[in-house]
Amino acid sequence: MKKRANNIDIEVEDSGAAFDAQGRPRPVVLLIMGLGMQLIAWPPALVQALLDAGYRVLRFDNRDAGLSQHFDALGKPGVSWAGLKYRLGWRIRPPYSLLDMARDALGVLDALDIDRAHVVGASMGGMVAQRLALLAPARVLSLTSLMSSSGARGLPGPAPEVSRVLMSRPAGPGLDAAIGHSVRVFKAIASPGFPMSDAQWRDLVGAAARRSLYPVGILRQMVAVLADRGRADELAGLKNIPTLVVHGKADPLVPFACAEDTARRIPGARLAGIEGMGHDLPPGVVERLLDLLIPHLDAANPTTPVLHHEPS
Repeated sequence: MKKRANNIDIEVEDSGAAFDAQGRPRPVVLLIMGLGMQLIAWPPALVQALLDAGYRVLRFDNRDAGLSQHFDALGKPGVSWAGLKYRLGWRIRPPYSLLDMARDALGVLDALDIDRAHVVGASMGGMVAQRLALLAPARVLSLTSLMSSSGARGLPGPAPEVSRVLMSRPAGPGLDAAIGHSVRVFKAIASPGFPMSDAQWRDLVGAAARRSLYPVGILRQMVAVLADRGRADELAGLKNIPTLVVHGKADPLVPFACAEDTARRIPGARLAGIEGMGHDLPPGVVERLLDLLIPHLDAANPTTPVLHHEPS
């Protein structure tokens, strides 16, 4: 369903009853996906486990991804030039910012009259989740930063072989070539301890491509990530938000050192590394993630019901 959030159209999937059997509002989990990814990238088993644990689950397509509003008028950004500016420490002027994307997420809560939510973000979504917690800490019951980063300068980047695959292009035009290229990219960053078959990857990538194929949006999101300066130093201000940092110890795209840095910067954050996990969410990783995530959410639930937010 489409919702008007932060003055743009956002595609939202609202799963689970709003109230429990006693008529009390269920605690809400807001899931924020990563770079170019769509709400369907959250594994169904993860969503179902959260529903079974008594949570209402919200997923949405970030701006410039999936079925949410695309920003064609902003044009195609120069990612290479932005990357050079980032390495030199120069200011980058993005088409929009991660703060704008955090306001989108907050707008989703407003549109559904939700006062507070547990916020879980994966990869770039973890960065947006951090921004949301900084923007509106009173609206965040707990924060989970999953396979993400503080964005601090000097942190290690992708493995060289991953960078080569990321910089490659599809073998040709058309949907089949795009799907084949995406499969190669995802396999390059996948969990070595929890491998999936080519057929499984093609099913996942194909479903996303058939729902929405919009590569230029990824470029604008990428520049927003590069331009987000100062977030790392601001994370020290998250003193009263229970935070869990989960990361794969075999992540070749965002190395585990990035998680260690994030957890060190957020007061009281708990760091959990998963052996054999890369930069994806295959079934075995989901099982281990849920063992960490659900107790984290349960411990942060308020002792009084979460009231619905009334927009001003």
